[in-house]
Amino acid sequence: MPTTHASPALARRVTSLKPSVTVALNNRAKSLKASGVDVLGFAAGEPDFDTPQTIKQAAIDALLAGETKYTPTMGDMATRETVARKLTEENQIPGLTGHHIAIGAGGKHVLYTAVHCLFDPPAPGESPWEMLLPVPAWVSYAPICELAGGRVVELETTPATNFRLDPDQLRKAINPRSRLLILNSPSNPLGTMYPEADLRAIAQVVHETRDIAPDLVILTDEIYEKIVYADTPHFSIGSVPEIAERTLTLNGMSKAYAMTGWRIGYAGMPGEFGKRFINAMATLQGQMTTNITSFNYAAMRCALTDATVADEVESMRQAFARRADLIMARLADIPGIACVPPQGAFYVFPDVSALFGKTTPKGARLDSALSVSEALLDEAHVAFVPGEDFGGCGRNHLRISFACSEDQINQGMDRFAKFAASLH
Repeated sequence: MPTTHASPALARRVTSLKPSVTVALNNRAKSLKASGVDVLGFAAGEPDFDTPQTIKQAAIDALLAGETKYTPTMGDMATRETVARKLTEENQIPGLTGHHIAIGAGGKHVLYTAVHCLFDPPAPGESPWEMLLPVPAWVSYAPICELAGGRVVELETTPATNFRLDPDQLRKAINPRSRLLILNSPSNPLGTMYPEADLRAIAQVVHETRDIAPDLVILTDEIYEKIVYADTPHFSIGSVPEIAERTLTLNGMSKAYAMTGWRIGYAGMPGEFGKRFINAMATLQGQMTTNITSFNYAAMRCALTDATVADEVESMRQAFARRADLIMARLADIPGIACVPPQGAFYVFPDVSALFGKTTPKGARLDSALSVSEALLDEAHVAFVPGEDFGGCGRNHLRISFACSEDQINQGMDRFAKFAASLH
């Protein structure tokens, strides 16, 4: 008889890692659709627009010109300088040069690298470094911190405050082990954003507590900065002089330019520490992916500087604004569903807890956002993302992406309304 042996073990940090619920729901919806089911997907955070032709042509021209070789890890200096000028002129972040800029394979990759340059697993007898995370929040922030050996401290926000972190709440949470504060405005999954006054108040707290938490860094995720349609303009907290050199501004090409598949993200931080931080990110990235696809740098420079591209970005923004109005009007007609109006990005985050305790026509008992989303997919063939993995009060909410046509929004809301009316 053959000898049996135990299988090799996998790393605990991976086996304990929760898969992304967003990706899981999207994959399940695609699988049903592939089998012939008429599924309407509202799970993916991906614009339905094509990348502007001018950007495509810039990449094609670079490819044909032979820009197909390795580049420096963080990108060629011409592109890094272009990003620095963008952040200086548009976002008013002082003191940036190309040496203060990181470019990686998508915003998530840049985030991963940055977090792993800030956190170490705790030494024996030592408390872990902490990441201060306003929740509900995008599902990848927490696991990336935990993979790096940090501890996530959730700072709960609610619809009553438009999901904004209160400065006094932040002040109480800051301690000597505070290493990173995550901000995301406009927000995924919430669709809300911070006005300038709120961000300046948060910056003041970080500045005033610098002796308590000298190692605290702000990471502000601004990847949805150009998709804003409320009266509140976008404001970069990294432009506040007192904390500029402690703030890493993260952005990318995916959302505003409809370039999700290109995988281009970037970040910038001024000052001497900023330069050291970017160099550390380059060292780590050099052992991971090295540079992004080389002919994409030309596309990136084009997207950030071409006037015709800016016009197309504005057209997309206007379309998202119309969709935001439409989906809010449709949600308002569904009894029991409450939703904070979106101000940016392309998400709404309705509270569906009024449906808990009810039963679907097929006998499913609803007791959570997850059960609601599963029943909607199974019985109404609509794919929304349950809010549990976003943290905090997310357990009562669904995330609905309206990065799709107005016709699909209307069809999806028709199905959602019919589903809600069928419960007993």
